[in-house]
Amino acid sequence: MELEGTICWVVGASSGIGAAVARQMRARGARVAVSARRADRLEAVAEGAMLTVPADVTDAAGMVEAANRVVVRLGVPDVVVAAAGQWQPMRVEDWDTEVFRRQVEVNLVGMSNTVGAVLPHLLERGSGVLAGVASLAGYRGLPRGGAYSATKAAQISLLEDLRTQLAPRGIRVTTVSPGFVRTPLTQANRFPMPFLIDADAAGRAICDGLERERTEMAFPLRMAVLAKAARFVPVRVWPHLWGPTARRRRKR
Repeated sequence: MELEGTICWVVGASSGIGAAVARQMRARGARVAVSARRADRLEAVAEGAMLTVPADVTDAAGMVEAANRVVVRLGVPDVVVAAAGQWQPMRVEDWDTEVFRRQVEVNLVGMSNTVGAVLPHLLERGSGVLAGVASLAGYRGLPRGGAYSATKAAQISLLEDLRTQLAPRGIRVTTVSPGFVRTPLTQANRFPMPFLIDADAAGRAICDGLERERTEMAFPLRMAVLAKAARFVPVRVWPHLWGPTARRRRKR
């Protein structure tokens, strides 16, 4: 498919990967709507060339209203990208259930709310693309990333289920699993981030994958290969691979 002339709705577009995807879609000739909580940042991303629809992904009713507004103003989206995300590391020494809950609400419940808001429109028309931004972190549990990895693994499973159910209905579901991307969420990280890429590169990769009608996107390639290989490491061995890293972090 060509993005030129399509209607696209990017949720979680105020910064990072979502903003980069929205800009890239607009550059390729799509009519783009962008949503996130922060209206001022949405306006900065849109630069007057996109429809801005402020909405909080944790508010199911608000997301339905946002989807309806996009449909009224632009039409039923051809492509919906669920890119809203929350990341905060968690140490076992000071486990914070509120931090865990917030990541579940934004990452997992937020994706469900996005899907629930737009799916009736896509089902009625019988076509469209749903792209969910998960992460390579969803392939295995990572130290101090328990909440994030858990939600990303759940997103991958959710998208698998949706793909199975929606393919016969003419709706394509795409799973996007980036590695480390330079965004406001990762700029505070104090640990090595191998194969780190810029958000603009991620945005191009996602739009390229959408135009090629990819079912799964995992990038950058070297990080994706390592992450997929990690799934075959025995459960007993996995903690030992992270032992030196955990010791270094405890000393900080």
